[in-house]
Amino acid sequence: MATATIGSMLLSSDDPGRLGRWYASVFEAPVPTDDGSGYPVLNLDGFYIMFDKRDDVSGPNPGGARAILNVEVDDPVATAARLDELGAEWVSPLADRDGSFFGCVKDPDGNFLQILRISDEFEAEMSNPTSAYSGFAVRDLDVTTEFYRDVLGMRVLRFAMGVLGIRINRQTTVLAYPKPDHRPAGYTMLNIPVDDLEKTIDDLAARGVEFLRYDGFDQDDRAIARGDGSGDGNGPDIAWFTDPSGNVISVHSK
Repeated sequence: MATATIGSMLLSSDDPGRLGRWYASVFEAPVPTDDGSGYPVLNLDGFYIMFDKRDDVSGPNPGGARAILNVEVDDPVATAARLDELGAEWVSPLADRDGSFFGCVKDPDGNFLQILRISDEFEAEMSNPTSAYSGFAVRDLDVTTEFYRDVLGMRVLRFAMGVLGIRINRQTTVLAYPKPDHRPAGYTMLNIPVDDLEKTIDDLAARGVEFLRYDGFDQDDRAIARGDGSGDGNGPDIAWFTDPSGNVISVHSK
């Protein structure tokens, strides 16, 4: 078993702020700011790109192909359009290869950046578990797929053994397996932290999600139970709803 993992990379530049803003525009991410480390940091779904200025680095990268940053994107066509708007130079234009998309550009400093989106079918074939994961039962796989994909906006893979792989994010996949006589548990089986809880609730409500209310909880008009922010163990602001099988899910503030 490997004894390390990759969670970040450092890009050195004559103008780290400019380079960070470019990457933020490409991936529609918050503009990176100095988090106390001394340089801007861009958070891409748990992978961090840090931008630094070094005395021994100046000018464009003359060998961008030596190290290529691969970034999986939700919408490769829309991402390519943003790159075009930014005037990016394509090394290899975006191409559809049997349902998977690949394209490579140079960033403003000449570093190679490849955007990609693997097809659901190929992704399912490659998705052998390599770390601990959890699963839960559902009554109907098709209904579950529609809910988690179309309502919650998650990627849903269908594995050959007849179960679903629900991508909570790019680092977390949970299994959903069919059990026609499934009886949901009386507790929350999935907790999802979000950046803007009120907006998330409004968006989900507009898609038909009904939020739960519990006796003993002081919930506001959005059914949010508020934490007091004191750090005394009262927890974050949180709201609950169910999937079509009755499994309880929460969304809460980060």
